[in-house]
Amino acid sequence: MALPLAFLLALVVLSCKNTCSLCCDLYNLLRLQQINSSAECQKLLEQSNGRPADCLSDGMDFKIPKEIKHPQQFQKEHAAFVIYEMLKDIFHVLERGCTNPGWNETVVKDLRAILNHQMDLLNTTVVGKLGEEHKTWAYSSPILRLKSYYVRIRTYLEAKEYSSCAWRVVRDELYWNFFFINRLTDKFQN
Repeated sequence: MALPLAFLLALVVLSCKNTCSLCCDLYNLLRLQQINSSAECQKLLEQSNGRPADCLSDGMDFKIPKEIKHPQQFQKEHAAFVIYEMLKDIFHVLERGCTNPGWNETVVKDLRAILNHQMDLLNTTVVGKLGEEHKTWAYSSPILRLKSYYVRIRTYLEAKEYSSCAWRVVRDELYWNFFFINRLTDKFQN
């Protein structure tokens, strides 16, 4: 028995609406998860170490890319990819943090666990599903500028021989990274 065309059309419209609803719910869930995660990371960074009085001369402007500070041009998927890349690079910067004096090893491990969880969540839900676009976006100008930014942070730490003061400067910079991640996360809103 053939179904009337109007009935089939109604099924298609409903299935599209449900798909959009699931997609929209996914991004809202990701947004809430990322905001909570960023707040936890900032709290942990505050606990990681103190700033000795003689570190004032160690300040540095690492020049975070403008598109990260003002992410108006990013679509949801691209914002998710940028957040993923930022979390990955923050994770790599902190790999050295556990071995430096003045850092609470437990706090750094907790921070890295949160970052790892968020990366897995983003990779599973959005980034891993970008396919060929993922490869193209991995070499886009915003991502390359972002990678250079994190290279400057790692180079600074190396030049300062991973001193407590250098880590404090980097810690403060990473703290602001989560503020910018939250701006990117706002792109998940409908």
